[in-house]
Amino acid sequence: MEKPTLLILLVGMISCLATAHLQAQETVKPRPSPTAIVTMKYEDTYIKVTYCQPHKRGREVFGELVPYGKVWRTGANETTEITVTEDILVQEDTLKAGTYSLFTIPRKERWVVIFNEELGQWGSYNYRKKSDVLRIEVPTELVKDVIWEPFTISFAQTNDKADLQMMWDQTMVSVPIRFIEE
Repeated sequence: MEKPTLLILLVGMISCLATAHLQAQETVKPRPSPTAIVTMKYEDTYIKVTYCQPHKRGREVFGELVPYGKVWRTGANETTEITVTEDILVQEDTLKAGTYSLFTIPRKERWVVIFNEELGQWGSYNYRKKSDVLRIEVPTELVKDVIWEPFTISFAQTNDKADLQMMWDQTMVSVPIRFIEE
């Protein structure tokens, strides 16, 4: 085969593949609860939270959509996961470096926050308490003048301390974190 003919054939094949790829992308619908990632760094410690953001969409969130007193995946779709590269203190308990599923048990006045060693779960259907590595309780804060449409996780950092904040609708909880100095 001559070089110009081979070149035309290759260009045609690449064009067909590119068109097929674009058509495939157009048929994929975005998730109603998109994936979000939030990170922070203090000295050598890096923390990353990967979660999916359900939206309020006019629904009653806590007590209805997310029942009180039941284990929640802390977001939508796959269970939320948190990765820490160095040991940290959560409240006053040590959380070893690693990746954990982050579950919660929302209640009206307090939430239980659970760090669990089983990864790759969908929802909280297969949650097993025996795999918990740390459980703490934190108070809820009702924020009357703000409504978070999507469930949102963020960090508020001051020097060697931070709060892992979880906010949705008019509810916020803060998990206190302290970095361990070596």
